[in-house]
Amino acid sequence: MIKVGIVGYGNLGKGVCYAVEKANDLECVGIFTRRAPEKLTPVVNFPVYSINDLEKFKGQIDVLLLCGGSATDLPETTANMLKDFNTVDSFDTHAKIPEYFAKLDKVAKENGTLSAISIGWDPGLFSIMRMLLGAVLPNGNDYTFWGKGVSQGHSDALRRIEGVKNAIQYTIPKEQALDAVRSGVNPELTTREKHLRECFVAVCDGADKEKIENQIKTMPNYFADYDTIVNFVSEDEVNEMQKKLSHGGFVFRSGNTTKDNSHLVEFSLKLDSNPEFTGSVLTAYGRAVAKLAKEGKTGCLTVFDIPLSYLSPNPNEFLREKLL
Repeated sequence: MIKVGIVGYGNLGKGVCYAVEKANDLECVGIFTRRAPEKLTPVVNFPVYSINDLEKFKGQIDVLLLCGGSATDLPETTANMLKDFNTVDSFDTHAKIPEYFAKLDKVAKENGTLSAISIGWDPGLFSIMRMLLGAVLPNGNDYTFWGKGVSQGHSDALRRIEGVKNAIQYTIPKEQALDAVRSGVNPELTTREKHLRECFVAVCDGADKEKIENQIKTMPNYFADYDTIVNFVSEDEVNEMQKKLSHGGFVFRSGNTTKDNSHLVEFSLKLDSNPEFTGSVLTAYGRAVAKLAKEGKTGCLTVFDIPLSYLSPNPNEFLREKLL
């Protein structure tokens, strides 16, 4: 039985709880939270502890499933936890992945632990498809579209702006760009031409809306490169929107094998719940990290480095017989 710990209990943490409950080979040692544990009633009846008690569980947990945000939580906390535990996280600031990887790889190798970073559907499953399809069709172009749906990382970044009470962000593919890719003409598209980002923001009384809107639209790695619409709404309106955290997206590879034969490959996701699906991906990779750590692997890994068979609870004999 693989023993896991869940760090953080937001939407992603709840999604991980559901996934761990369904896994017969995983046991949750506990949920670790910054909130008062006695005030938390988890969606699954797992023990709840203060994050300050985490160090007491050293040697009792095979892997920590980290459910913090990419804006500040993970960059500030993962390296410290990695000194004592193996970790899996969903860090999704694409531009900062190389430096994040380098930092954690150093810490993990110094402490004999293992970390898998940027685990989800993008980065994550979409990353695998981009790599795989590029290897199969080397003469071609990649196209990635997200949405329409709620981006958890971008919504979290909004909520961390001073004066923001609550917020949610929708990523919307531009239909003209989608149609151009599906037509097979291999268009050259800028980031701005592919997506629109729409934000719904509830602010504190007296907050400077103009300043907040400017902070959003100029935020590097999140909104600066996109056409961004900012709507100021009530907190009740944001709360209502947050009841349905749907998302999805597409990865395309358009290319040719000869001048006469072109090919278009499309991989898509349509998700009723972004955090629940991401939590399921995180949990599957938690299984893989626990297996690899048991074999003595240390350092930092991405989805490119982890054999697919390690994600499954089933033995290789079963996979060969039923899925190959």
